[in-house]
Amino acid sequence: MNRSGLISRRRLLSGTVIAAGGVAAAPLLSGCNAGSSGKSSDGGSKGTVTLTVMLGVNDLPKETIADFEAKNPGIKISLLQTDATRLNAMLASGNPPDVAGGGAVGSANTNARGLATDLTPYLEKSQVLKKDDLQPVNDSFRWDGKKIGQGGYYGIVKDWSQDATLWYNTALFDQAKVPHLNDSQPTSYDDLLAIAKKVTVKQGGKTKVFGLGLEWSWNLYAPLATMVLQQGAQLYNEDLTEVDFTTDAARRAVSWYVDFARSGVGPTSLNPLPDGSDQSTFSAKRMAMTQDGYWFGGNFVKDKGLNDAIRMAPAPVIGDKRVSPCYTGQGAWIPAKSKHKDEAWKFMEYFMAGPPAEERAKSGWGLPSLKSLLPKLPQTMPYQKQAYTVAQNELQYAAPLPDSPYVTINAWNVALDKQLQRAIKNEQTVDAACAAINTDINKLLKQGKEQIG
Repeated sequence: MNRSGLISRRRLLSGTVIAAGGVAAAPLLSGCNAGSSGKSSDGGSKGTVTLTVMLGVNDLPKETIADFEAKNPGIKISLLQTDATRLNAMLASGNPPDVAGGGAVGSANTNARGLATDLTPYLEKSQVLKKDDLQPVNDSFRWDGKKIGQGGYYGIVKDWSQDATLWYNTALFDQAKVPHLNDSQPTSYDDLLAIAKKVTVKQGGKTKVFGLGLEWSWNLYAPLATMVLQQGAQLYNEDLTEVDFTTDAARRAVSWYVDFARSGVGPTSLNPLPDGSDQSTFSAKRMAMTQDGYWFGGNFVKDKGLNDAIRMAPAPVIGDKRVSPCYTGQGAWIPAKSKHKDEAWKFMEYFMAGPPAEERAKSGWGLPSLKSLLPKLPQTMPYQKQAYTVAQNELQYAAPLPDSPYVTINAWNVALDKQLQRAIKNEQTVDAACAAINTDINKLLKQGKEQIG
């Protein structure tokens, strides 16, 4: 399968979610379960059904579409490239695609607005996709009407990673005479920053080798939320309508990010990489460490000059609790107003458990969503074997990130970056930054609550 990790992952992690601001001002749709549809728009005739699927072209190449159509006579696929703006417009008009791509983390907003179909009835009948075979990451797609993590399944993850884990270049560590990271024991965030300073190389006033990349332009909410959870604290109140980012745990997380930025050991929004991604810089041996999930290793299968030197390490910790979450968990869902739910489910079975799922697992571009596919992960090359071992051990520390239906992840990222920049530039203190984040997010939460009800 022709899969571009850099392009697809950047698009997916950088905000292909519904409502780029706070919460979209779309009408709340009535819930729609699997039993409420199933007939095609032609009234159930035997004519061809055209299934509109909005996914990345790398996830659904022409060969895969042809294979699905051959195995499902009477169903044709019309592929739309993932586009959040277009998806919003289609949802608002009541004419959505039949299948849409999206992240599990952040799906609370979609589900609270009644935009997605409860897939549980389909799962309970399926001979292909079974609930007990789903990895726990799928729990972030679950919704009980108030919170994620329980209730019905409103989407299924296609592949995922525990994205706080680290990849590093042992050759650059050796050049700096720095010991390699431990395969099973996490590095503290304080030690991580200290190591990053040692492996950073500056020459002529410019950075020749960055010590650490955090994929700053992709996500700030997830890593900061992880740091709070690792300290045993909570971001939200019980009903997810208010956030407290002024706690000691949140302050410590923000302070670490400010220290990281001021140290100059890695890219930030104030000192961004040209392409906004660590991958090209890491591949050029100009970055010693990058905070990326298991999927990142898929970039280096054909790079013999680098795959001999790279290794994966556990997610770093800032508190006493090991938490190694998935930042997004990309998958797919069936809009509530899809006109072809039964056919859409056939596609979901094929895409999530059929040949495409097996190919994704074999490629190493992320962990499979199904437990039964874990053995298919690649272990041919030494770095793949090492990463597989680290990833297997890390699974026990997986935990869902908090997800309020009243604010989007994008809105979080915008607020965090704005206030972090001001703190980094000494325009405000860390305490003031935390207070400002509180104000910004709680305002959006209030608005979201009023819109959704």
